[in-house]
Amino acid sequence: MKKTFNRSRRQTLAMAAAFAACALTGAQAQGPWPGTQPVKLVVPFTAGSGTDIVARLVAEKLGPALGTSVIVDNKPGAGGTLGAAIVAKAPADGYTLLVHSAGHLVNPWIYKGLSYDTIKDFTGITPMASLPNVLVTAPSHFSDVKDLVAKAKAKPGGLNYGSAGNGSATHMNAEVFRLAAGVDAQHVPFRGTPEAMTEVMAGRVDWFFAPMVSALPLIQTGRLQALAVGTGKRSSALPNAPTTVEAGVPGSEYLFWVGLFAPAKTPQPVVDRLQAEVAKIMASPELKERLEKLGAEPFTMPSAQFNKFIVDETAKAQQVVKAASIKVD
Repeated sequence: MKKTFNRSRRQTLAMAAAFAACALTGAQAQGPWPGTQPVKLVVPFTAGSGTDIVARLVAEKLGPALGTSVIVDNKPGAGGTLGAAIVAKAPADGYTLLVHSAGHLVNPWIYKGLSYDTIKDFTGITPMASLPNVLVTAPSHFSDVKDLVAKAKAKPGGLNYGSAGNGSATHMNAEVFRLAAGVDAQHVPFRGTPEAMTEVMAGRVDWFFAPMVSALPLIQTGRLQALAVGTGKRSSALPNAPTTVEAGVPGSEYLFWVGLFAPAKTPQPVVDRLQAEVAKIMASPELKERLEKLGAEPFTMPSAQFNKFIVDETAKAQQVVKAASIKVD
């Protein structure tokens, strides 16, 4: 019996050693992250949206910093939940990441039966930029914010406003403004920012809180009229445009940000490397200048701080959703 036991034990140890050797060989073959394998940034909105523009600015610099290619993959639909679901289910290996906006924290409160948990299934790497939304209309549609509010109050439910989808940051900004102004209007959600701006320019949608990075070229060419910015301070890109608070609607400011996320359980060294590289990119004079021309500003923080920020902002989002009775149409 003793010989049999020893033989069995030796066989078990030999098998364990073989498995360990195979695992080591596989790890060595793959090499350290990221190696030469491309990193994919999933953007859950259409090309040309504010989130997409920031993602592409970062991808352009992040690839060389990591020594590999960084690809932007647009997966729009359902207020950003389709793209988020793809990343939530992706391997936590640092090769599939999510670039989402503040609207990411709204979706748990308006979409029933999501296939992922916004907090538990993602690791926040860092916010990347804050982007003021700008309240835009067709040229001469309204003279100013007070005119818009007056006409909306004179005809409750008669005007409409667009968004890049239910629960998107553009929708949330519009709801914060609408509640603060005390007006009733019809919400018209679109698949993304470009579609919403097209309808505003055509006069079929009365107003839209567009990301500055997307709307600025159309404002500069006179195809859109900027009435105000939705943030708490004026934008250097449109210094003559007041904030909605300055325009007479107190309590209407809203912070629209774009951030980088990874699937939960992504190795901490990978998260730390990504956070450090993105922070360097956003702090570079070139990126600051390019963002400033778009009306955006660098906005970064350590991963641990960002994850706490996510929890706090998710709670705030719930309050707005409840107050505005936001639902999926």
